[in-house]
Order: sequence, then structure tokens, then C-alpha cells
Amino acid sequence: MSSPSIVWFRDDLRLADNPALRAAIDRGEPIIAVYVLDEESPGLRMLGGAARWWLHHSLASLRERIEERGGSLVLRRGAAARVIAELVTQTGARAVFWNRRYGGPQREIDTQIKTDLRDDGVEVRSFAASLLFEPWTVRTGSGTHFSVFTPFWRACLALPAPRAPLPEPHELEGPSRAPASDDLDDWSLLPTAPDWAGGLREMWEPGEPAARARLREFLRDDLAQYDTARDEPAAGVTSLLSPRLRWGELSPFTVWHAATAHEGSGRFLSEIGWREFAWHTLFHFPQLATRNIRAEFDAFPWPRLKPTRLAAWQRGETGIPLVDAGMRELWHTGFMHNRIRMVTASFLIKNLLVDWRRGEEWFWDTLVDADDASNPFNWQWVAGSGADAAPYFRVFNPELQAKKFDRDGLYVSQWARDAPAEPIVDLGETRKAALDAYEQMRRSR
Repeated sequence: MSSPSIVWFRDDLRLADNPALRAAIDRGEPIIAVYVLDEESPGLRMLGGAARWWLHHSLASLRERIEERGGSLVLRRGAAARVIAELVTQTGARAVFWNRRYGGPQREIDTQIKTDLRDDGVEVRSFAASLLFEPWTVRTGSGTHFSVFTPFWRACLALPAPRAPLPEPHELEGPSRAPASDDLDDWSLLPTAPDWAGGLREMWEPGEPAARARLREFLRDDLAQYDTARDEPAAGVTSLLSPRLRWGELSPFTVWHAATAHEGSGRFLSEIGWREFAWHTLFHFPQLATRNIRAEFDAFPWPRLKPTRLAAWQRGETGIPLVDAGMRELWHTGFMHNRIRMVTASFLIKNLLVDWRRGEEWFWDTLVDADDASNPFNWQWVAGSGADAAPYFRVFNPELQAKKFDRDGLYVSQWARDAPAEPIVDLGETRKAALDAYEQMRRSR
């Protein structure tokens, strides 16, 4: 009798360059592909609304592609340790393969599952698939982890070059009788009351085929201007690959090798490096979304939250045109240009004096590319409390930023034409209040 192999898909919703899937194919037994929606295991963060929307459509695309090749995708909901153990028992599988995760709770879950299955005689193997350089392989000269990007990335580039991507399989043999699967629609990942996802549908097509098409388009049409125009939100030269990488519809190895085949890709690849650095930081500081990396910021004197100001920021009704444009773009599309992310985050933290964690939570809920590493990493960077962070006293002035990066007002005109005319705060006064609070923190040390 055959003993199937289970391939556990997680944030790697693709067939090409999927080492776990390739290992199962090479084993030569029928393959059971499974995705587990785990909202029960301790420590895991519930997906935000925009992420749930993307996940639904990316899973639908993956299921279709697997079925085209002769297999099926099993959907199960529950604590991963229980679900995977049940699936092994039900199917008689003797091997389980997955690609590694790097968050603290995820690693604990995977380690326990691996131990339990191996104790039962099941072969279990995990693979590097979502990072070019695994966090424990990049070390300082003294053997510690990095806290500054430039030496981190220099050390990465001194390591052996990232491996070549693995080919996409053309056939996937499933078992003669597929295990029972949940209905994707029953997971209620899509918004219905109300359906606020119209803008997401207009902008995005989740799934591996669209991800690969976007990579080709970016390299062909936009890469040559990326270095000079990447900070201009109306220029349209950003890659738009962040959700593709977040959900694993593209592997970083695929992006790396495709980009390095083009001249002038160094600046773009350094942005891939920042993604690596965020995950490197999370691996060594699992509380990234809730605790300041720089402990002195624990004493920062955040004033009592003013809910009306937070709501105005969330709705794009601050009266600051560039901020309002960014927040409205975010709500409509589930995305925001990186320069504008920095401006809107700085305004919340340093002009409204709202704890960076409140902004991180909002982006977590509204961004299609929000992940456990980059989202909190970037918020801590702006707040001055994180790894290689911008100094707290660097306050992004949204009016100056607009003059520099949206000179013709095209971005603001597109997204915030009807925004309030009166600012809810004075930029100069609130900048001074922020710097005074910073000095108070420093004196308390």
C-alpha cells in the first residue's frame, strides 16, 4: 500500500519554487496538499480584514492550479497540531513536508508537531523557502545578530548566492480518495456586511499566475526608473510585489534571480534586503509587534489617547492633504506607497502623539501585505524604538514631503480631493510637543 506525503502549505501559496512540494514529489508517493486556518494555537495573531480577503482568493487560485495538475487542496480549520495529526491518522501518511516559518509562536508550533510526528515514526522535513538567508546564518563578527541594516546586508551578500528557483511541477498525483475538506466559502474570509472590498477587487488579482505576471511587468516597464522615481507616489514605479511575497505567491529566490538578470537592480534588491532584515529582527525579537526593541522607549510619556484624532487619521480626515491621501488609498486598495507609509506613521506618532502600536494595529487590519515582521518593524523604525530606526527627533513634515515627492499634486488630487481643509493639529506646535516628550523620556533614564 502507498503511504501518502502531506505538503502543508502556509505562507507559500505557490507551486513554483516550493521545496516542500518538490520533496513530496521526489518521494514518489501520492500527495495530500493541505492548508490549515489556525485561529486557535496560542500566540498566533488573527489575520486582519484585508489579509483575509487576499487569503481567500489566493487559496482559490492555488486550489484551481493543483486540481489542473491532478491533485486537490484539503482545507482544514483548527489548531495546527491537532489538524495535522488527525490528517496523518486518517490518511496513513508517512511523511509531512513544509516550508519554514520564523515567528516565535509559529516556530514553537512547528517544533512540537515535528517532534510528535517523528516520535510516531513519521518522516518530517522543513525547508528554506520564504527568505533568501535564514536568520541564524547571518551573524556579526562576534557571533551575535545584527541591529543595523547596512552591515547586515553586507554580510548577506558575502554569503553564498541564493539558490536557483525550483521548477513548477506539471503533474501532482493525489490519493485515490481525497480526504474531506472544508468549503472555502464557509470560512467567511470575505467581507459581506458591508462588503468594503470593492477597491481591492479593482486593484488586485491574488494568485501565483498574476504574481508572476506582475514581476515580469515590473522588470520590463518600471525597474529602469525605480532608483530615481521610487519615492514619488504618483510615478507608479513601485513593484507592488509585497503582498505576493507576503503570501508566498512568489518566492524571494524567484524575484532575486529575475531581478539580477537586469542592469540597475541593486536599489530594488536592497529593498528585498530590508524585508530580510525585518524577519531577521523578528526571529531574534519575537515580541516585535508589542514591545519596544529599544527599552528606553518604554518610558515614553504617551498622553491619553484622543479617540477622535485617531479616527480622523484612520478615515483620512486630518486636514493634512498628503496624510489624508495615504490613508484613503490604504482603505480603498489595501495598500499604501512606502514613502507615504512613513509620512502617515510619523504624523500619527509625532504629531498626534499616539502610541505606534495603535497605528501598527490599523495597518495590520487594512494592508493586504501586512506580515508579522515588516509591519511592526517599520512602525518601530518610524517611532525610533526599533532596529536601525530613524531618530525619534526626525519628524516627517507632510507639507514638505508633498512639495518634494508630489510636486504636481497628482497623488493628493487622486486620493484626497475632498479632504477637510482645516488641519486637526498645528504641525509646528505638535512637533515641538513630540520633541518635548522625547526629552522627558531621555531625562527619565
